[in-house]
Amino acid sequence: MKEKVLIIGTGYVGLVSGTCFAEMGNNVVCIDIDEKKIEGLKNGVIPIFEPGLSQLVIRNYESKSLEFSTSLAKEINNAYLVFIAVGTPMGDDGSADLQYVVKVAEQIGQLMTKPLIVVDKSTVPVGTADLVRKTIQEELDKRKVNIEFDVVSNPEFLKEGDAINDFMKPDRVVIGADSDKSIKVMKELYSPFLQSNNQFISMDIRSAEMTKYAANAMLATKISFMNEIANICELVGADVNMVKNGIGSDSRIGYSFINPGSGYGGSCFPKDVQALYKIAMENNYTPELIKSVETVNNNQKLVIANKVIQRFGEDLSGKTFAIWGLAFKPGTDDMREAPAIYIIKELIKRGAKINAYDPKAIDEAKHFYLKGIDVNYCNTKYDTLENSDALLLLTEWKEFRSPNFDIIKDKLKNPIIFDGRNQYSVFNLKTKGFEYFQIGKI
Repeated sequence: MKEKVLIIGTGYVGLVSGTCFAEMGNNVVCIDIDEKKIEGLKNGVIPIFEPGLSQLVIRNYESKSLEFSTSLAKEINNAYLVFIAVGTPMGDDGSADLQYVVKVAEQIGQLMTKPLIVVDKSTVPVGTADLVRKTIQEELDKRKVNIEFDVVSNPEFLKEGDAINDFMKPDRVVIGADSDKSIKVMKELYSPFLQSNNQFISMDIRSAEMTKYAANAMLATKISFMNEIANICELVGADVNMVKNGIGSDSRIGYSFINPGSGYGGSCFPKDVQALYKIAMENNYTPELIKSVETVNNNQKLVIANKVIQRFGEDLSGKTFAIWGLAFKPGTDDMREAPAIYIIKELIKRGAKINAYDPKAIDEAKHFYLKGIDVNYCNTKYDTLENSDALLLLTEWKEFRSPNFDIIKDKLKNPIIFDGRNQYSVFNLKTKGFEYFQIGKI
């Protein structure tokens, strides 16, 4: 019987990774302690929205190349690779909370009976592989058994909304290992996904752990830098959209991640930037740039709210605002650290009423991120406009890109748009009689 790949954790990273490995012919078992989630997955109920994921999960489950289980004890001794893909939420001090990673490592040490390669897939601080190795070895010592195992770092670089494509056609696969055997096994596992050997990058474990944080911090830095430029543009009378074109054409800079907006959110950038700051501080280094990236981003989330206040006044009682977009980005239902949360709370705090629409994130808003907050959720984007004083665009979903502006103008009390993603043409809207507010342009 072909040995299996185990994925512990069926969150975003675990479910996407396990499904894509199965799609390439591996026998994969995804394990989670949440019985309800596992039963749902067996019945085709996917707990997250990710384009293309549902079809892949169902197809591979039906073909039996993908299984779901709540029992690590039952599955571990049929496996040669065990991926740890559990959550590492941000702790109160900004560091990554490793309690779930450590718990899984303890269970592996308690249950394994033959050699294994244990792979850290979760985003974890530098030194976590050493902690995982130490934890497993301590459990083996308690059992008085000597079983060989390796610990490997394999950070993920998936974009929410395009994760399947990212996994199936990766820019690179980073492997941190101190064993040639483990590197060989990981290269064999990933070879069906790679177009060239240059995409497989092996290094020492700590460098691999650091690579994930460095990559996300770099991208977050580009976003905050451009938002800082946008705010300066407003003060000096420049147009940030023109500036973006001017600098993006430089091949050293490029156009990726330089769109001005309401700041970054999601599960990765906010958490990883804070964790990297914490790692540096714990090593007696103050990372001034990293701290500034976070400060700029936190301030940016309220830029659109402040524009609304400047236009309508401090007291928003009696005003209603239409919100288009709740998710932190298009292509996902993820609202973690989404600018919409902060903007909506700020407007409601000042007495405003909110009509909101998002193609995928309304349930997340209702049950988690805006739970208990009085928001009127609408079935279509145009329904939000009824009795609203202005429209706020907060997520750049495709269906918002070319709306019927005549309908918008007809339904709004005032033809006013606050564009938190700089999606529309200033010239086009002004000729249609709109008051139009962008980021980085007066």
